[in-house]
Amino acid sequence: MSKIWWDFLRVSLFFLGVTLVICDSATAQETVVELETAPTNQIHNIADKTNAAFNQDAVKSSLAEIPPIIPTDKPGDAKSSLRAGIAESSSDTDTDEAMSQVTNVSQLKDVQPGDWAYEAVRSLVEKYGVISGYPDGTFRGNSSMTRYEFAAGLKTILDRINQLVTANPNGISREDLATTQNLAEQFTLELALLRGRLDAATARIADLELTQFSRVTKLEGEVIFAGAGVIAGNNSNQTTLFGQRSRLNLQSSFNGRDLLTTRLQMEGFGSLTSNLTPEGELAFSGDTDSRAYIDALLYSFPIGQRTQAVLAGNANGADDFTNTVNPYFDGDGASGALSRFGTRNPIYYLVNGSGVGIQHKLSDKLEFSLGYLASAANNPPPDGGLFKGSYGAIAQVLFQPSQQSSIGLTYVNAYNNDLETGSTNANLVNQLNLPVVTNSYGIEASLQINPRFALGGWAGYTAARVINQGDANIWNWAVTLAFPDLGKKGNLGGIIVGMEPKVTGANSQLRNMGINDSDTSLHLEGFYQYQLTDNIVITPGLIWLTAPDHNSDNDDIVIGVVRTTFSF
Repeated sequence: MSKIWWDFLRVSLFFLGVTLVICDSATAQETVVELETAPTNQIHNIADKTNAAFNQDAVKSSLAEIPPIIPTDKPGDAKSSLRAGIAESSSDTDTDEAMSQVTNVSQLKDVQPGDWAYEAVRSLVEKYGVISGYPDGTFRGNSSMTRYEFAAGLKTILDRINQLVTANPNGISREDLATTQNLAEQFTLELALLRGRLDAATARIADLELTQFSRVTKLEGEVIFAGAGVIAGNNSNQTTLFGQRSRLNLQSSFNGRDLLTTRLQMEGFGSLTSNLTPEGELAFSGDTDSRAYIDALLYSFPIGQRTQAVLAGNANGADDFTNTVNPYFDGDGASGALSRFGTRNPIYYLVNGSGVGIQHKLSDKLEFSLGYLASAANNPPPDGGLFKGSYGAIAQVLFQPSQQSSIGLTYVNAYNNDLETGSTNANLVNQLNLPVVTNSYGIEASLQINPRFALGGWAGYTAARVINQGDANIWNWAVTLAFPDLGKKGNLGGIIVGMEPKVTGANSQLRNMGINDSDTSLHLEGFYQYQLTDNIVITPGLIWLTAPDHNSDNDDIVIGVVRTTFSF
């Protein structure tokens, strides 16, 4: 009986080697690292071991020296990934993927008598019956396999060998043992090369594990270089600016479902508002001191299956937990619209700072968002604190009847926050330096008419009350046209036509203070976003403001912008 099991072990080793060679297991770590060939002296040492006479000690030592391979696929993927090569005998075999067991090598259309492994495949097919092919009758011998697939195939082979041993009380025939010995000698070099490559792969994987940045955090970067200037308009200072905005985002996940985002930001692109009005504000402008600081800081995590909670620690906005329903234009300055107005409905800018937000899916087509952010939550009262200083609270219902359409209904209640776009009068807090309470209402919509054209837009109304002074009404609206993949895949053409926030009415006391926009200014914007590479995007564009500051006494202004975004 010991002779039978010794023969069984030798045949198992034979099938192990043949299967590895046929299935090109040299690429078993293809998704982890590029495999390297081991040094020549290492290969010769392994070859000497393989050429040694088959004895039990040699087999044990060889098996002990095989290094483990880190799998790159999930165990659950083995069934769906296993295609041709080895027929599974278990009840879990995917009969839809594989054809019935092959009984003659001629049934495999891509295995020819001239192939170097033809005899090995023919023997496995006709003598041992452990080969199956694809539904189209091909074998695809060059395909790689995972360790899970190899384990499943090896089990089938061992089951077949066990059947042969059971059927033959005298053990495996001398002819089979001779064939095993012959093939083992023929594939000595291939097995040695494979061993060397696996050793090199294991060493590189170990090195990567030692030098990786973090097991729970990945780093994402974004750098904007932009040039902008007023190229037309007699009443404005026709200056040209060139600057940058740099962001490093640290994305950390501790359980696979949560996400901690820490953003380091450095701004070096000044605001055009000093020469114009908030109407000419660009989406990526900010400070000019190029000082690095922590910008956004938020932690999102699920509550049940349909709710996502967001804790905002610093300088966050409503867009961190609310869909702004402007998919092609809201790129937070790095992509999409060039202007702050074209990025999203201005009422969203009333919500910023630190606080909490919640997104809840009422159904597959209906979503509800709720949030509260205080812009001076870390400052003590009377001017700061979570509930004593400036704040913005938002509630929104988003209806998505299909993947191509979205409609949002938005309500924002804010204290001492401005719209950050529009006329000077529409930004009452900055203009009057008085406490202001606002209630804003918005409707946003987006419709993907076809893969190359999308229509969108919004309308917003703000009822503002200047404490102890009076009330004012502020309106804004926009229509957006998006042309995805214009010119080539990844490009984007965009057109924005709208009216930035305008004071359409105010009581006499506020009018006496100069809060009144008698005319109407239009915002006309066009840009072309060109995908130079996967990581570099260049976006030239023009912004035309008619009757700036909603005052027809002012000449039209044209702003030229060229934005280059690097992402990594």
